[in-house]
Amino acid sequence: MHADTYRHRGMRRALVEELRRKGIRDERVLAAIGAVPRHQFFASAFQPHAYHDKAFPIGEGQTISQPYTVAYQTELLGIRPQDQVLEIGTGSGYQCCVLLELTAQVFSIEYNPVLFERTARRLAALQRPAHLFCGDGSLGLPAHAPFDKIIVTAGAPTLPRPLLRQLRIGGTLIIPVGDETSQRMLRVVRESEDAFSRQELEEFRFVPLLGKAGWGGGE
Repeated sequence: MHADTYRHRGMRRALVEELRRKGIRDERVLAAIGAVPRHQFFASAFQPHAYHDKAFPIGEGQTISQPYTVAYQTELLGIRPQDQVLEIGTGSGYQCCVLLELTAQVFSIEYNPVLFERTARRLAALQRPAHLFCGDGSLGLPAHAPFDKIIVTAGAPTLPRPLLRQLRIGGTLIIPVGDETSQRMLRVVRESEDAFSRQELEEFRFVPLLGKAGWGGGE
């Protein structure tokens, strides 16, 4: 594991200030970004890119999300320390570690088994105790539901009904929905057993959400 030096911490402070200028206001989210050493999610040759506000390939056709995107989605969740959070798409584990700065109860599911094994080893080395699973994230984790907050880090063609059903009443789902080239970020709140409110926000571009309730077949 790469050391977290004074220089790295200075670069994180600069990244936090950049995110603040771009509109991130939640100080707890900014502190979480400042606490997670993003360079430890990069191979040595690519570490100069770690604190740029951009996405970066991590292999298996996936990316580590742009820090602004991580902060934006996390801010929309409005996580409280007691919340139980489900992340769909573990990827590199960076977003997962940011969530763990805000609540200890983070469940994360990764579709790709190669990424899952790699990230599980990384988070163990970082001593970040998330509950990690390998499987079809579009179907959620019904055995551990309901969740107070659900975050999806891949673009879905529609709102996955299994995830809506696993949301606690009063809970929030943040998910990008659209086609394979552009998605609109949605904030969905479960108002009652059968009622959901929906807010459409900024446009983003994510890798596709794979699975039975994503790109790969309807539910």
